[in-house]
Amino acid sequence: MTNKIYKKGPVLLCLLVWLNAPAQVVADTLKMGINDHNTIYVTTVFNKKDTLALNFDTGCTDLILTTDVLKNKLRDKVKLYNTDYSLEIGQSVFFTRVYDAQLTGHGTEGRFGWNFFTDKTVELNYDSGIMVIHNELPNEVLKNDTYTRLPFKIMEGIPFIEAEIIQNNKSLKDYFLFDTGYQRTAMLDNEELLKNGFPEMKELNRVMMRGGQGNEVPVITSELQVLKIGNFKLENVPVQQITGNKPMKNRNAHILGNEVLKRFNVFMDYKNGFVYLKPNHLFNMDYIETKKS
Repeated sequence: MTNKIYKKGPVLLCLLVWLNAPAQVVADTLKMGINDHNTIYVTTVFNKKDTLALNFDTGCTDLILTTDVLKNKLRDKVKLYNTDYSLEIGQSVFFTRVYDAQLTGHGTEGRFGWNFFTDKTVELNYDSGIMVIHNELPNEVLKNDTYTRLPFKIMEGIPFIEAEIIQNNKSLKDYFLFDTGYQRTAMLDNEELLKNGFPEMKELNRVMMRGGQGNEVPVITSELQVLKIGNFKLENVPVQQITGNKPMKNRNAHILGNEVLKRFNVFMDYKNGFVYLKPNHLFNMDYIETKKS
């Protein structure tokens, strides 16, 4: 069976992904690693020749490889932006255009986005260390009341979910980009906080971070008293406040990163627009910033 998938994203203006997958494959299980920087990755095969460790980044689209990999590792020279190449992820073979970036998640050679799976359900199970691609959401998830179901809202081609932040009894609900490619806890848009009268948080430190294209992003790390995702509450979370060079060009956006998201086993039902979350063994793990202090 062959499907054409066309999507628009905030960074890439035009996407083209072809999917060739055996119809009988109900669940495709891949070994998933996670490193000390909260980067998740799986082993893939690019262009039938090159084995690459790639980050599954739900906050991006298409296939993006680092300039170093494109220049120094691949056996064949790649034509960027307008030529289709094969990418094997588990038992599925995709044909996709390739884009370049200076940086990607620590220890990986590039990243692939959520739009590979628009008609699938993707499971990330941190207890078992696996990523599973399902044709349909498993019935046992629907029947399991330990999972919280939240709707996705697609903004500029990227999935967002609703979350709530609380400081000094002031509550603010908003949609957050669901971003496994962002390595920290959460990034809050400072302009949105000020606009909504959100109380000032205790500053922990401030640094200059770099975006995927190597652009500098000034970031303040502050202590948020409460972060709620569905029915689940995280307390005293060191969050990042972004003040300039924002990740999304056309909108202010809060981001949930993988230092938070890794605390849940998740099913992302892209076909029907829902995410299902259940706390795992990492739920009460200390945050990186907490360990530093």
